[in-house]
Amino acid sequence: MFKNLIHIQLILFVILFNSVAQAQNKVSVDEIKNKMEWFADAKLGIFIHYGIYSVNGIDESWSFYNKKIGYKDYMKQLNGFTASKYNPKDWADLIKESGAKYAVMTTKHHDGVALWNSKYGSLNVAKKTPAKTDLLKPFYEALRERGIKVGAYFSLIDWSNANYPGFLKDSSKYQMKKEPVRWEKYLTFMNGQLDEIARQYNPDLWWFDGDWEHSAEEWNSPEIRKKLLTYNHNAIINGRLQGYGDYDTPEQNFPVSRPGYKWWELCMTINDNWGFQPQDKNFKTSYQIISIFTDVVSYGGNLLLDIGPKADGTLPEEEVNVLKELGAWNKKNGEGIFNTLAGLPQGHYYGASTISKDSTAVYLFVPAKTSAPVLLKGLKNKIKTITILGSNIPVAYKIVGKISWSSVPGLLYIDIPEIQQDKYMSVIKIEVEGKLDLYRGKGGFLTN
Repeated sequence: MFKNLIHIQLILFVILFNSVAQAQNKVSVDEIKNKMEWFADAKLGIFIHYGIYSVNGIDESWSFYNKKIGYKDYMKQLNGFTASKYNPKDWADLIKESGAKYAVMTTKHHDGVALWNSKYGSLNVAKKTPAKTDLLKPFYEALRERGIKVGAYFSLIDWSNANYPGFLKDSSKYQMKKEPVRWEKYLTFMNGQLDEIARQYNPDLWWFDGDWEHSAEEWNSPEIRKKLLTYNHNAIINGRLQGYGDYDTPEQNFPVSRPGYKWWELCMTINDNWGFQPQDKNFKTSYQIISIFTDVVSYGGNLLLDIGPKADGTLPEEEVNVLKELGAWNKKNGEGIFNTLAGLPQGHYYGASTISKDSTAVYLFVPAKTSAPVLLKGLKNKIKTITILGSNIPVAYKIVGKISWSSVPGLLYIDIPEIQQDKYMSVIKIEVEGKLDLYRGKGGFLTN
């Protein structure tokens, strides 16, 4: 009987343990969902690649790594990095005007040059350049004053640090497995800088880079994540921490199908390079940026659009113009962008779309100068009204092909008067009765 009692107690303990574990997991999932809400609603962020590479206008870090320039010559740019016209409030004003809800600054790239006065080593702009100041603090303060979330890009790798094993593309300083003590010294240095950023600036978002050079075990990624969330349990971490991030980050290349993560972000340059390069005049047009942006949002993602300031802290005129044009478009059409859900499933509309959070409205994005009626398939709801954002005037529409004895909805054709069309991208708002209900069948006589 005593054995049976122990057995019963053991069963009850296992049940209780599993219940607690399930509750903890549920809390964990809920916490992640809650902290990611602002990110999911934000839709647009601005990436800033600012560093000594802007002096010569060359590739950030990669130029010496790939031996386009010698390491010593690359580092001579420290002498020309003045930030003499750096006005973080102007930057923050422009970011606010663009409609972006967060901004990510390169605190340190692979070259190891920190933009703050780090106590770990002397390779930073406050000690080694004519700028002689912490560039992060005033910018982050300006962002927060304007209600913009703060993001910190941080390179895990540091090709300048003597204790980091990697250096040039075809050479390295040492083999990590043969000198583990040296590697531990680097990890102490790296974690020290992470602690500084966390304490001094308390980022809302961590944007890691360079994780590909080592495994999660070698980086000790779980502990990095745990530590950063100890500083700020609501901090969001990108997907470049060898599997210990919160969202996916495809770079430059637009995904044809939606990435597997629930949350994702496309990081993309405004021309062809991340930092300032005077010879690169291949700037994306305002229309191209807006069309890319609406496609990203339609897929349920965010766009992190990069700008590259000059060494003196000023921004190229072309970049300023694109951000202003994007901002004007967002001001007019933001209802269909911000705080929305991913758009219609494939086949309903041949273009980008979004759905309101309460699922009572659909937004269709239509390129400028569209003369043919816009076609939407499979809408089962009754329509309340159809308008173009920026105008309260209802637009004409027609339903064709609806058969009285079939539950299959007809085809919805919407006319956009030329006078109401946006110069880049018009947004049609379709308000429906009840929650959005879509027909997903294959048609046919017996279809319900």
